[in-house]
Amino acid sequence: MKRGITIFAVCMSMLTLSAQDVRESIRLDEGWTFAFGNASDPARDFGCGTEYFNYLTKANSIHNEGPYAVKFDDKGWQEVRVPHDWVTTLPYAREASHSHGYKTVGYKYPETSVGWYRKVVAIPESDLGRHISLRFDGIFRNARVWFNGFYMGAEPSGYATQVYDVTEYVNYGGDNLICVRADATLEEGWFYEGGGIYRDVWLEKTGAVSVAPFGTFVYADMQQPYSQATLFVETEVSNSSLQPQDCVLTQRLLDADGREVATSPSVTIRMKAKETVGCKQQLHVDHPHLWSHADPYLYRVVTTVKAGSTVTDVYETTTGFRDVEFDADRGFLLNGQPLKLKGVNMHQDHAGVGAAMPEALMAWRIRRLKEIGVNAYRSSHNPMTPALLDICDREGILVIDENRLSGINSEHLRLLDNMIRRDRNHPSVILWSDGNEEWGMENSIQGRRVAEAMREYTRLLDPTRHSTIANAGGGEMIKGLDVVGFNYIMQNSVDERKAKNPTWKIVGTEETTGCGTRGVYFNSPDQPGHMVSMNRDTTHHHVENVIERGWKFYAERPWAAGIFYWTGFDYRGEPNPLSFPATDSEFGILDYCGFWKDEAWYLKAWWTDEPTLHIFPHWNLQGHEGEEIELWAYSNCDEVELIVNGKKLGRQRMPVNGHLTWKATYQPGKVVAKGYKNNKCILTETIATTKPAYKVVLKTDRTTIKADGRDVAVVTVEIQDKNGKVVPDACQMVDVSLDGHARILGAGNGDPSYLGADHPSDKDCKTFHIPAFNGLAQVLIQSDHAPSAIAVSAQSSGLVAGSVTMASE
Repeated sequence: MKRGITIFAVCMSMLTLSAQDVRESIRLDEGWTFAFGNASDPARDFGCGTEYFNYLTKANSIHNEGPYAVKFDDKGWQEVRVPHDWVTTLPYAREASHSHGYKTVGYKYPETSVGWYRKVVAIPESDLGRHISLRFDGIFRNARVWFNGFYMGAEPSGYATQVYDVTEYVNYGGDNLICVRADATLEEGWFYEGGGIYRDVWLEKTGAVSVAPFGTFVYADMQQPYSQATLFVETEVSNSSLQPQDCVLTQRLLDADGREVATSPSVTIRMKAKETVGCKQQLHVDHPHLWSHADPYLYRVVTTVKAGSTVTDVYETTTGFRDVEFDADRGFLLNGQPLKLKGVNMHQDHAGVGAAMPEALMAWRIRRLKEIGVNAYRSSHNPMTPALLDICDREGILVIDENRLSGINSEHLRLLDNMIRRDRNHPSVILWSDGNEEWGMENSIQGRRVAEAMREYTRLLDPTRHSTIANAGGGEMIKGLDVVGFNYIMQNSVDERKAKNPTWKIVGTEETTGCGTRGVYFNSPDQPGHMVSMNRDTTHHHVENVIERGWKFYAERPWAAGIFYWTGFDYRGEPNPLSFPATDSEFGILDYCGFWKDEAWYLKAWWTDEPTLHIFPHWNLQGHEGEEIELWAYSNCDEVELIVNGKKLGRQRMPVNGHLTWKATYQPGKVVAKGYKNNKCILTETIATTKPAYKVVLKTDRTTIKADGRDVAVVTVEIQDKNGKVVPDACQMVDVSLDGHARILGAGNGDPSYLGADHPSDKDCKTFHIPAFNGLAQVLIQSDHAPSAIAVSAQSSGLVAGSVTMASE
């Protein structure tokens, strides 16, 4: 097995040619209609499948009456845009699924568990002779797809990319109907998963002779000092025509400035009609600019396909040279140098949009994580959307890409194949995960056999990367892995196992953050959906600052590749150890909106070089006057001094990867912390009892967004006092309005027990209301296609209104 993959390519389209020679990828995000079906009653499911000759009986029966029939009238359906998650608009209910956040979806709710989508797309007559396909990056779940009334197929998994060849079914020069039925009755994971077409949809047009879907595999052989590399390009070319074809393939490598730095000899391929044939080519590259977390430099590979004298396809890929190695003694190495993985686990959902996150919001979330020093991301517990992998490539985030379900039969292996073929060309992906916490076979010989078999299947698809399965404590399955993934050191006896198995390569795939509700420091029966951070409340773990335990363990052991905390952001569902009205997991380092919890400052202190000083709790502790309060400091200063209401409580030395505490009697006033480096005060932080809430202040992450109908600005709502300080216990209702060519996409506040609406039912929403939670709320603004000035304003009863402006262009 090769030590590590050194270059990868992401399949993208290049729109540089004209007429039938152009490869086009057209995003189908607007003009969809939507309606609920019914999971238990076909009569209320538009009669789906009840025809005399149904869609499985005949290819396109004249008896078809359902939404997949071209003649079906959907005038009463709701117009929506995709990505779309219908579950976000559903109410909560105590008797609904705990793991999925108490939303009214699932087997108890057949009337809101099936969603139908229809879209009409015009395809010109000039496209006749081209290859036309539909690609769905993700539909949750059990999706069935029709095109012009013809049944294309089904995909049970909500995380698999689906590609359908519709060439022969197209009405060239006219309208064409796409119809999708998604059934979210059955849960695939144990966390919020949403429902519907929650990822991108594409109409792809190529020449009749073209690169197959996900048809390239690009990797390289290079050794330290990386002065030279041999780049290999494996390409599958499909002949969708009715005649035998000869084609010529050429590969070119372009640097980030578009300069050609290498080219391959041409290769001729002979194909029968409807045949797909592969070939392998190579290029020699001098002094490649390496891709890394600190310098994610990207190249492009351009694959040109010629049939006779005609260029029939130009297929562009984005690539990055890097060398990855997991070592039993040195941990993880990137480009020959040890690098500790500072990672988080993440699900794909966010306040206000659920699972249907626009690409701009995904990018914003990655940037938020990078602010606290995160350099790695585990896609728990399913393959991530392709758009997010593109972002990780650009941002230098190292990825564990995870398969949904372990197993070795066709149902399991086709999904593994789907993930690896789609994602193996991303420089960000450093490790495949073939599964997670398979409790039923972690301690059995069957589990070991399955792990070994999946490891070998993974190597067949990608011999350049290692694979793992995250282990919850079992002792047998992990014996069949390339890299041993441990979920939680306290249930895995990691040191003992490493001592007995010194050749094991080890990574901490999950470790608890101990986080709780943002800004909550006292458990109260009046707030059953909130909890104090387990870092301060040691009832559950019996360890103070449990987040520190995990990082210290992996930081102090050179053989450990690194750590992935559970989790980066809060997510909907699985609100353990709480239950309704808590609907969100609260173990995120950031809350559901991406607002920092105290623990984010711990990681910033020890995961970045930026001087950091943070003290907590806040000093608005009304009702606790006269009580003894423990004050904490997270900092990377040498020493921290604390002064409470003018009284000096002492100067303490900060332990490496640690924290400091003092005790004081609470009275309103202020707390001042001073951070020292080399006996010099370099930082001062002050927290004070604020004055009453006085005004609403809006802040936007960007003042300019693209007028493309997809871009998103993240607007933070702050409740401030007269002195401009955020009031940390303010929870006023805020009414938001928007003017301009844009819409309110969603809103949130980070409250894990908020049971109100966070997603508008109107796709062109201009007004919305959301309560602040502990001083903060968030509004997501999405652009329209028309450039304009955009004004967002917010009002709250008794407070001075706030506003912010931006432009779409």
